[in-house]
Amino acid sequence: MIGGGVRGTAQEEDARMFRELYTSALTEGKSYDWLNYLSNQIGGRLSGSVQAEQAVTYTKKEMEALGLDRVWLQPVMVPKWVRGTPEFAYIESEPGVTNNVPVCALGGSVATPAGGLKASVIEVQGVEDLPKLGRSEIEGKIVFYNRPMDPTLINTFEAYSGCVDQRYSGAAEAAKYGAVGVVVRSMNLSLDDHPHTGSMSYGELTLSERIPAAAISTKGADLLSTTLKLNPQIQFFLRQNCRQLPDAQSYNVIGEIRGSAFPEEVIVIGGHLDSWDLGDGSHDDGAGCVQSMEVLHLLKKVGYRPKRTIRVVLFMNEENGLRGGLKYAEVAKEKKEKHLFALESDAGGFTPRGFSFDCSLEDYNRILSWKKLFEPYLIHEFTRGGSGADIGPLKDQGLVLSGLRPDSQRYFEHHHAETDTFDAVNKRELELGAAAMTSLVYLVDRYGFTSPTGLQGQQ
Repeated sequence: MIGGGVRGTAQEEDARMFRELYTSALTEGKSYDWLNYLSNQIGGRLSGSVQAEQAVTYTKKEMEALGLDRVWLQPVMVPKWVRGTPEFAYIESEPGVTNNVPVCALGGSVATPAGGLKASVIEVQGVEDLPKLGRSEIEGKIVFYNRPMDPTLINTFEAYSGCVDQRYSGAAEAAKYGAVGVVVRSMNLSLDDHPHTGSMSYGELTLSERIPAAAISTKGADLLSTTLKLNPQIQFFLRQNCRQLPDAQSYNVIGEIRGSAFPEEVIVIGGHLDSWDLGDGSHDDGAGCVQSMEVLHLLKKVGYRPKRTIRVVLFMNEENGLRGGLKYAEVAKEKKEKHLFALESDAGGFTPRGFSFDCSLEDYNRILSWKKLFEPYLIHEFTRGGSGADIGPLKDQGLVLSGLRPDSQRYFEHHHAETDTFDAVNKRELELGAAAMTSLVYLVDRYGFTSPTGLQGQQ
């Protein structure tokens, strides 16, 4: 059985629709051109930046050009952190003998003193090592977090989860023991010279208690570790002049096709429009934004009129605050909107492999009955698990949450680094992801989740 238990005609109709959607995506899609403009004409879109606001204007205009039933901006205040001039760092093995290493400030970090910061270094494998060393070993030093991503984990997002805590809370924890700064190994499975930024938090620390935090490239981390072993007395120099400014006005960009039969039931597709500033944010998450826009374009292209309201949301400020996702959920709750399903693409524009679903076992089993429709398109991985950060705040509505799951092996070469650029995105892979998303949205719209057989709204 396919399509939630429907045989014969419905099964054939679903297969035909899949074929139409894939053909349209691969021959008439707009996602690659949209991404080209976002990446090469606008660039990195850090929350509160001019580029982020240019992206809001551009995507609103492009969604209006699709002839949707409604396009609007949802105001949201976002943090505004600026990097300033490029960071600089070196290892000093003895006075006058130095090796420069590639670093970048972590998002939200404070600056070093104007002349830079120079101190001894102590290497640890994670925040759990700090209490073992104690203040006597750490005070006055730079803490170097050097736990790498686990290369034995096939799912690279699991490897990322296994060490990202040192980036996020490393500075807050080290400051408690008197550290004067932290340097964190980049979240990257490759050995290269590209430092990877990312969000960090000072927790409850006051401004005067906060210490500078930077990421170091994986090659730089290996060099620093090796040099420390040879000479524990080395000094590390870091200079960065980033700063936090007052919150800025920004927007979620929203467009929708109104449902013909159940307009009060909302299906959300989205990605986050903001990105870090080192590259142009093509994979993270320009790809997810244009794929989400493409869902509505493809449905209109093949002449499918949805039964439920299908809404694209381009969320602002996922990278360093999640303000857009929180605001969208807040407004939806205030308006008592009924969300049936939410799908996010925020794992890069690589070849799609499947979807993860955050839902009940009953709903998951209904979804599994659709899996055979996807197999001719090499979408094999249907798993229960997470979805996406921006749609997570909707969870208390009891809807089904989902995330597109592309191949992840190359993702962390680009994630939050200067290598996250348009040339790293393959046009066909991007289009296949959009087609897979549209196909899933079509099935959810046609069959829903609410009836005993999962077939509400059957055509």
